Amino acid sequence: MARLRNYFLTGLLVTGPAGITVYLTWSLMSWVDSWVKPYLPTIYNPDTYLPFPVPGYGLVVALIVITVIGFLTANIVGATIFSFSETLFQRMPLVRNLYNGLKQIFSSVLADRGNSFKQSVLVRFPHADVWTIGFVAGDTRGEVAQRLEGGEDMLTVYIPTTPNPTGGYLLFVKRTDVVLLEMSVEDAAKYVISFGLVTAESAEAAAGMVKSLIRKDNGTEAE
Repeated sequence: MARLRNYFLTGLLVTGPAGITVYLTWSLMSWVDSWVKPYLPTIYNPDTYLPFPVPGYGLVVALIVITVIGFLTANIVGATIFSFSETLFQRMPLVRNLYNGLKQIFSSVLADRGNSFKQSVLVRFPHADVWTIGFVAGDTRGEVAQRLEGGEDMLTVYIPTTPNPTGGYLLFVKRTDVVLLEMSVEDAAKYVISFGLVTAESAEAAAGMVKSLIRKDNGTEAE
């Protein structure tokens, strides 16, 4: 029974993360395919003449189209067309605000190549007796910094929620009121998503757990 339990735990450690990763990847490909494939001409859609659907084909087409649009925008003709479409969006009252907001978000994220958050920190939130993990987006700037007392020494901190870090709170905190963490932003995000169960130390321990379980298969009594 001890060996069977070790086999099961080893298999769970191996198949669990891999299975969830495959499922999420497959779901993403299926979602993109459902959006792209209906708009493809029949001659370019392999699903119309193959006896089985081709998973991920719509995702590949979407990546190619986005790359081509970027290439065209880099030249004079493409830049002119892009400028015309942007002007068109700017003239639509409701669409204009949505477009400008999304454009600023994408520009901010992609400008730093996905590294917008530089530092993980501890901040007091929602009151002085409670601490939570936050991500420093940078120094507080603009009108907010001008309006706040000591704004030149303020940090813009994003507080993620658990287990969905895409929702959260934006705080403006004095630099002296935050505690810098040595853990990377990636490790801090894992900590938040996992309800505090996964730390950098536990991730390293998990890597050696499979080896430990295999060693116990020698006949030693499992703990």
